[in-house]
Amino acid sequence: MLVFIFTSCSTPETIAPAPTNTAAQAQPPAPKGTFPPQPPSGKVQPGSTATQSPLSLSNDALPKDAIRIVIVPEKSEARYRVREQLAGVNFPSDAIGATRVITGTIIGRPDGTIISAASKFRVDLRTLKSDRDQRDNFLRMDTLQTNRYPFAEFVPMEAPGLPLAVPADGKADYKLIGDLTIRDVTKRVTWDVSAKTQGNEATGQAKTSFNFATFNMQIPRVFTVLSIDDKITLELDFVLQRVQ
Repeated sequence: MLVFIFTSCSTPETIAPAPTNTAAQAQPPAPKGTFPPQPPSGKVQPGSTATQSPLSLSNDALPKDAIRIVIVPEKSEARYRVREQLAGVNFPSDAIGATRVITGTIIGRPDGTIISAASKFRVDLRTLKSDRDQRDNFLRMDTLQTNRYPFAEFVPMEAPGLPLAVPADGKADYKLIGDLTIRDVTKRVTWDVSAKTQGNEATGQAKTSFNFATFNMQIPRVFTVLSIDDKITLELDFVLQRVQ
């Protein structure tokens, strides 16, 4: 994902840096999915940078060789996945909720260094859609309180394991580390990324998992659900483009 394009071109071009103000989020309909956690109030962790506004650097403050990469929302999808056992069903299944209402810009250097102060990814949690309206309403009203916290945000910091000598058309598996904010709780997380690049476009998937307590969330207790595993997996199927 993300910084893969930084190193995939042998002679990267200088790209105009991202604008200093972010655009309003569109809210189109979203895909299918299911049933996440129910948190109490959380607290932003001291010293976290995830609450800082990305793209806050002026154009003059960005290095001249800065490279800008953006996500293509109509070709990308963000999901949560939780294992559950429904009442009246003989076997467990994955509860999945998804949306394509995603924005993201990452600014970096040709060597793969991420400029975190100018980079952020954002998912509109209000548009998460599952196969059950009851789950979606519970998620919005009780779990995430999207009327107060409409977005999940991720600020990328570094990508250890990203190979520096990547061909223009190639594959790579690596880690992406950064600050994830859900509601008012911010935590450092690590994504496992598998990406393939061709020219100025990269496609792939990123995954990260954590327990409910990581973000001060409680496992839901609902009469229609017999049990829910204490593990939440976030997934991002992405298409990224290097902006000329």
